[in-house]
Amino acid sequence: RPTQAVHVPAIHLHMTTATMQVSQKDFQKAQEQLKLLKKDPGNETKLKLYALFKQATEGPCNAPKPGMLDFVKKAKWDAWNSLGNLSQDDARQKYAELVSSLISAESASQKKEASPEEGRHDGYETLIVTTKNNITKIMFNRPDRKNAINHQMYREIIKALEEAGKNDSTIAVITGNGDYYSSGNDLSNFTNVQPGDMEKMAKDGAVLLKEFVGHFIDFPKPLIAVVNGPAIGICVTVLGLCDLVYASDRATFHSPFSQLGQSPEGCSSYLFPKIMGLAKASEMLLFNKKLTAAEACAQGLVTEVFPDSSFQKEVWARLEAYASLPKNSLTVSKQLLRSMEKEKLHAVNSRECEVLTERWLSDECVNAIVSFFQRKSKL
Repeated sequence: RPTQAVHVPAIHLHMTTATMQVSQKDFQKAQEQLKLLKKDPGNETKLKLYALFKQATEGPCNAPKPGMLDFVKKAKWDAWNSLGNLSQDDARQKYAELVSSLISAESASQKKEASPEEGRHDGYETLIVTTKNNITKIMFNRPDRKNAINHQMYREIIKALEEAGKNDSTIAVITGNGDYYSSGNDLSNFTNVQPGDMEKMAKDGAVLLKEFVGHFIDFPKPLIAVVNGPAIGICVTVLGLCDLVYASDRATFHSPFSQLGQSPEGCSSYLFPKIMGLAKASEMLLFNKKLTAAEACAQGLVTEVFPDSSFQKEVWARLEAYASLPKNSLTVSKQLLRSMEKEKLHAVNSRECEVLTERWLSDECVNAIVSFFQRKSKL
């Protein structure tokens, strides 16, 4: 018995030390690999990496909690603190696993990009824009961020709509790459702002949003949304400015403005009551009701819903048939349908952006966004 009492802990200690050495080696290797990443993995992933690194090197969170308005430090602190008493060994292992998954994903993406799609337009990082068979396809291409729209993506969508409006294509189609159509505004647009820069951020954001929505209002050709998955926020509200909306049966439609202390945009405050009636529009825009594809179709926001298994095949066959129609006839007919409302829509867009500027500067909005990130960090 005395021999066993000494021998067993010794073996256990030896194994633990060996495991720690391997873990530390992998951890250091992961830090070097992370430097080789060419694409930004996104703020959510960077927060996870930061938290795991701090936990691995310093243990559980021991820093004082930052002020509520210091968004960046607050987000970092929340991420680290959310790891609780996770051991340093486990943190090192999780850090190495996360880096490895990022490297693998980027490698797969680079292989895919090595054979460019036919008719692909150059000059886009957040979109894939192609013109083929008289169709210009604008595809949101931030699948790792659920196609969330950051400032760069806003500007690239504006550029893509300008090009599509002038080129020889007959119709333009907007869709998403991956599981999501788009998760709407990338809330990191709000988190990297110092308190003293809030007013400039709000005003610049409103100018960009007004221009963005204005391009949907003025788009001269038939514009069709192919909603391949969940849609949130701004990418839902501008659907009222599209001429057709086709959706997979796994798509959902959500505009949680009041939940984030904000207000409607994309001309939805005017178009949604016209499309679905005031009561249903209020349920969605005021009280954050998430619609299924079937509900959105029944209420007139979506033109038709398709089974996800056959969605792409059925929709694109139909779009190719539309694109073979006489181009000028379609353009003139669209102008007749839309011209009477254009002036009104631009006025609505301006007013919505004014109200949003006020909302973004309000304590209520700031607190709502902080609460959103706190909930997210606890998931």
